[in-house]
Amino acid sequence: MIENWDDAYANGAHIVGADSIVAGWAQRAAMLRARVAAEVVQVGPGARQVVDLYRPEGTEQGLTAIVHGGYWMAFDGRDFAHLAAGPLAAGQAVAMVSYSLAPEARIADITGEVAAAICAIAGQVAGPIRLAGHSAGGHLVARMICDKVMPGAVAERIAHVLSISGLHDLRPLLRTRMNETLRLTEAEAEAESPALLHPREGARLTCVVGAEERPEFLRQTALLPNIWHGLGADTAEVVLAGENHFSIVAGLEAADGPLTRLLLGVPGRPVL
Repeated sequence: MIENWDDAYANGAHIVGADSIVAGWAQRAAMLRARVAAEVVQVGPGARQVVDLYRPEGTEQGLTAIVHGGYWMAFDGRDFAHLAAGPLAAGQAVAMVSYSLAPEARIADITGEVAAAICAIAGQVAGPIRLAGHSAGGHLVARMICDKVMPGAVAERIAHVLSISGLHDLRPLLRTRMNETLRLTEAEAEAESPALLHPREGARLTCVVGAEERPEFLRQTALLPNIWHGLGADTAEVVLAGENHFSIVAGLEAADGPLTRLLLGVPGRPVL
């Protein structure tokens, strides 16, 4: 039984070398931005409602949108530019999505911003759409395939969603100090929890987590595929040996990385 909910969601305190891993993100993101020019697309009125769109060499094979984590309170898409490298090398146009942060924005507002961003970029890139998000970003991409979030024309193009160490039931966050910033109410936590909502017909979802993650993230990961499978979605749960909450995202940095292969693989699940 979890008694300390703040500790249940505290990742850095339980990862050896966490600071150096985060510093490495910034370095690799800067390297990707220096190597590949992005089209900066304003997708809403807010200063943070922007998308960095990277286009591959040659024919585009579709659109991958990546949504960053940070508990809805930190970072932006540019901070994780390096995660575009794998899908980009595999021929995907890659949209790194930024959004307004709490406490200025509520989680419901952020959900709306991400949906608007994906719709805007979908109009610029043909082909199937795939979504990947880490931690809070996992929550946000899962929300995109809940009923009545995305307009039908865009929703029908979403071929696969990859929630990486995602948060799918927000009610436990009401027990944490971070809710002083998130300002979640019980009603909003319920309305914004994918595990309490219905997936769109034909939705395909893979939830992936590192085997070395906190028990609460293992639970949150197992929860959504279990529930949505019973509601008709095509779901899978994948646990990656040796990975923690910070190291796992490196699997998007190469075309043959485990997360890139999971995201772009056809139904039936690729071999990792």
